[in-house]
Amino acid sequence: MSKPQVLVFIDWYSPGFKAGGPVRSLVNMVDHLRDRIDFHIVTSDTEYTERTPYPRITTDRWTTLPGGEKIWYASKSRTNSEAWNRILGEKAWDNVYINGLYSRWFSIAPLRLLKGSNVRRVVAVRGMLASGMMKHGALKKRAFLAAMKLFSNYKHVEFQATNTEEAEDIKRWIARDAVVHLVPNLARKLIAAAPPPRDKKAGELRLISVARIAVEKNTLFAIECLKNAVGNITFDLYGPIYDEAYWKLCQQAIAQLPPNVQVNYKGVIHPEKVPALFAHFHALFMPSQGENFGHTMAEALAAGLPLLISDRTPWRGLEEKKAGWDLALDRQRFSDAIRYLAQMESTEFSRWTNGAASLAKNRNSPPDMVEKTCLLLTGA
Repeated sequence: MSKPQVLVFIDWYSPGFKAGGPVRSLVNMVDHLRDRIDFHIVTSDTEYTERTPYPRITTDRWTTLPGGEKIWYASKSRTNSEAWNRILGEKAWDNVYINGLYSRWFSIAPLRLLKGSNVRRVVAVRGMLASGMMKHGALKKRAFLAAMKLFSNYKHVEFQATNTEEAEDIKRWIARDAVVHLVPNLARKLIAAAPPPRDKKAGELRLISVARIAVEKNTLFAIECLKNAVGNITFDLYGPIYDEAYWKLCQQAIAQLPPNVQVNYKGVIHPEKVPALFAHFHALFMPSQGENFGHTMAEALAAGLPLLISDRTPWRGLEEKKAGWDLALDRQRFSDAIRYLAQMESTEFSRWTNGAASLAKNRNSPPDMVEKTCLLLTGA
């Protein structure tokens, strides 16, 4: 029996990784389902924030990655409606799966070209309608969504929400009668292991963030929460710089921190190296304005790393599980949690690392979640 044929549009895919969560979400999906679904992925030939195409790839034709998924790396000159129409007409696709809302060629164009067709279309919203995200460029985003509805680009389109809040966001911004599938993102396929031991002395704290340096990730807010920190505090930032003007504000805030607090920008790190990196820190500090999943958070928990995050992610009730803190975006509350963490010593801290690892084990993608994702893609 032949596998279902699923065509995917996404701005960036492997070997790219700098765009963060959306790429990780799709990579994880393919890892879990490649034996059951024949994935064809259309993506750009250039990494996020880069200008030079990936080395050693073939553009504008199907190539097969080692895992078996087929990739069309589109060059800039061949990213157009003619190429997309040819790809869309190649097969009787069981589903066209579109990542995100705002990309001209990888979100809008496929929907426009398929308008009025019988091809099943599913749009993964990827957190783009969350309240925190809608605050930035609100008028432009509202006008865009109104235009998409006016021209019937969302007619008969189905949507993926990864949590109940996102499902409500879709019904609020797209249509109250929109067909919404509540299917959480799949976590990375991880080998179960005990969390690595970590030294923790009272009065010291090593924090880490692995995310874009961007307003939606709240990097500046995180830095400002360290102004009154007590003890020997380090905060290492890993991730691409999304906005140079925003990064300049972050640098100014760093310069105003007391001598006992050190913030270091470490550049970009490949996702495969992140789990091992977590062994050297005491907490993941990422008070973002919204996450529809938070792959970095899931991987931090799996490494026994407590989370210090906002209450705008699916990772909730952390403190009662001794897995971290999910707090309202109030600087004083984050400062208090940082102070509590800094004062912790090894015996107490080990309870939190065990709590983090336990939560990750319980939340790792169970078979029923994988099955729901398969049903989302196949419509079976």
